[in-house]
Amino acid sequence: VNGVELGGGSIRIHDQALQAKMFEVLGFTKEEAEKQFGFLMGAFKYGAPPHGGVAFGFDRLAAMFGGTDSIRDYIAFPKNNAGKDLMIDSPSTIAHEQLKELGLAVKKE
Repeated sequence: VNGVELGGGSIRIHDQALQAKMFEVLGFTKEEAEKQFGFLMGAFKYGAPPHGGVAFGFDRLAAMFGGTDSIRDYIAFPKNNAGKDLMIDSPSTIAHEQLKELGLAVKKE
């Protein structure tokens, strides 16, 4: 609207050969792709129609109505470039007591 992008979308891959090539380009071995996405590749054998999606950005619409070029003040749950929410210090380290109480363990690989 008035030169402002309010949403985005795309057409999804619906061809098995193209999807296999994309996995290859992304660095997946055939075995890794089969293990993680075998269900998808199997479904493509039966055919999939062209399909896609579109979504509107409510934050962008609110910024436009608010008369600003930045969506910064309209993002409900802002994160910094490291993916951290500085308002609630998330994600944060979990206390050992909490992990024990919940029966969880954090293991380094």
